[in-house]
Amino acid sequence: MFRTKHRNQSHNLAARMGRWSAAHWKTATFGWLAFVVVAFMLGGAIGTKLIDPNTSGPGESGRADRILEAGFKQPAGERVVIQSSSLKASDPAFRAAIEDVVAGISKLKVVQNVRSPLDPANKGQISPNGHAALVEFEIRGDKDKAADKIGPVVDRVDEAQRAHPELFIGEFGDASVEDAVKTLFAEDLEKAGLFSLPITLIILVIAFGALVAAGIPLLLALTAVIATFGLVALPSQVMPVAEEAAALVLLVGLAVGVDYSMFYLKREREERAAGRSERDALEVAAATAGRSVLISGLTVMVAMAGMFLTTDATFASFGLATIMVVGLAMLGSLTVLPALLSRLGDKVDRVRVPFVGRLRRDDGEGRIWGAIIDRVLRRPVLSVIVAGSLLVALALPALQLRMVTPGADTFPQDMPIVKSYDRMQEEFPGSALPASVAVKAPDVNAPVVRDAIERLEQRALASGRMHEPISVAVSGDATVANITVPVEGNGTDDESIAALAALREDIVPATVGALPNTESAVTGVSAQWQDGTERMKSALPIVVAFVLVFAFGLMLVAFRSLVIAAKAIALNLLSVAAAYGVLVLVFQHGVGKGLLGFGSTAGIDPVVPLLLFVLLFGLSMDYHVLILGRIRETFYGGASMDEAIAHGIKTTAGVVTSAAIVMVGVFSIFGMLSLLMFKQFGVGLATAILIDATIVRAVLLPASMKLLGEWNWYLPSWLQWLPARERRESEAAPDVKPSPASA
Repeated sequence: MFRTKHRNQSHNLAARMGRWSAAHWKTATFGWLAFVVVAFMLGGAIGTKLIDPNTSGPGESGRADRILEAGFKQPAGERVVIQSSSLKASDPAFRAAIEDVVAGISKLKVVQNVRSPLDPANKGQISPNGHAALVEFEIRGDKDKAADKIGPVVDRVDEAQRAHPELFIGEFGDASVEDAVKTLFAEDLEKAGLFSLPITLIILVIAFGALVAAGIPLLLALTAVIATFGLVALPSQVMPVAEEAAALVLLVGLAVGVDYSMFYLKREREERAAGRSERDALEVAAATAGRSVLISGLTVMVAMAGMFLTTDATFASFGLATIMVVGLAMLGSLTVLPALLSRLGDKVDRVRVPFVGRLRRDDGEGRIWGAIIDRVLRRPVLSVIVAGSLLVALALPALQLRMVTPGADTFPQDMPIVKSYDRMQEEFPGSALPASVAVKAPDVNAPVVRDAIERLEQRALASGRMHEPISVAVSGDATVANITVPVEGNGTDDESIAALAALREDIVPATVGALPNTESAVTGVSAQWQDGTERMKSALPIVVAFVLVFAFGLMLVAFRSLVIAAKAIALNLLSVAAAYGVLVLVFQHGVGKGLLGFGSTAGIDPVVPLLLFVLLFGLSMDYHVLILGRIRETFYGGASMDEAIAHGIKTTAGVVTSAAIVMVGVFSIFGMLSLLMFKQFGVGLATAILIDATIVRAVLLPASMKLLGEWNWYLPSWLQWLPARERRESEAAPDVKPSPASA
């Protein structure tokens, strides 16, 4: 063991916070609980304002959405598809089904502008083979509230299906899709919470061997998540948040909240096992593990802040929500935890679990990792070559990464909206996810504008990439027209992108786009996907540069070492690249898709790569900071470089492994959910954390530090102005070894 006697108190911020909390345990503990309750109640009273997708999009599609929103207030469009393999629309039974659907939904107050395929003016609503028909209508009122009104409409469509079992009758549209996805999203989130909590508790029980010690990290993480759910409502009034932000808060909050508490609690227990008094053990934990939590939390928050640079409302809301939950998790670990430990003392080990204690050693050094570290340090060159080659091999497939907006084939195929979508695509290609051409003019009913719209329709059909029925809606003040054009493909594939290019580059510029005093733009799923992907591609280098520069700066200030900071960045980039490679192998090449339960291998959701980068880069720094902090502490405590590396990694191996298992367990649950985006997040995060806690931290880190020796602490003379830190967090350092910079 490499320790010196406790001689003086540390004065770093984490130590001072821990000392104050221990001395005012009631204020810290009950103040935190009151804060969580008030935050949650306040959020519920105010309500969280969600992003309006009709006004937040980028590029040309965003401009078109805003034109349509201003002109129409964008009512939700719905379609009911009626299909038969034997009957035709002209047959009495088929006509009766159409009439029942039209009559049923027309009686509802929430429905407007019902267009029947039996009306001669709507011939395009009957398929060319006559075996299918579309009933089109709108949901009255604002589009963003239509999903709350769609229930009675769906019920009427279901009644028609039961009355005509020989036909297929199903609904698909803006409101019905949003309602179905919201329901699926809520079910997934409920599943994630239901399974992640017991899994986390089981892992914590194994890690600590006692129910009280295991419950504290989980409770602190949960209170941070609950408080964030409430507090996020306040800034959402100015910066609306995406609905998916709730899942991200749960995912990140549970992971970092448990991690930070484990770092702190494990160190305090280790110091007590080494013979320190309860007060001294808590002082050491606050100054060492607490400082690591503070640095880790700030690094994660900086990484999340990179999402603001995308200038995308959804990513900005993700950044806001994750920064809040990480900040609260960090605050709880630095205040509430030392307060509880000062009160509980050794009672934190109450309700011990039999046999689990035998898996741990009192000195904090794990048996298995100890043996691995010893072998790595004996052969550092071989270890670097083997581990580095493995990670490079995993990262190589990332060069093939292809971003694709998830289509209907990525949803569970037994969903009613998916079945309706498939039938619509079969009989009316492109009508389920059409392109929309927004036209803004002083009078869209003017002959010259109507003539241009007619020419647009003719050219669209003549291109062979677009189909009937093309519809034109005019706003009440006749200043905006919405031309709905069914396009080839499923909305996100190559055929749809080619059709979009024809619209934007040829058809629109030659027709409505050539009119004076007229503004035109194309939107729709294909356009939104392409514009969103272009924004992500342009923002990614900026976000990556921001995260790397600021993470490097934080590490440089925290450890006063150019080598440590640079190496931390390099190792984290390597683990992130390996995670990208695994994503490509699984979700593009289909490796293990049967196990994960998905069918589409078209590519990766455009949201995933950038969000994964900031999350993984931030989360992986947790382990790096903890391990390096212990190595540095041991080295400046008088140990040799080899001894410091071995002791630092061996003593942190248990907590790093336990924390990683918690993260991998929680993230793996997301990999088993229904939505493909959640699956990709889950697999990417779980893979990266597993790689980071094993290959990177247990092999590459010690091997590279062994090879560099005391050069690990190299700080050039031109950086000596950086603020000095205490040599050891809670211990006096009589003799500090010189670094190569000062030699």
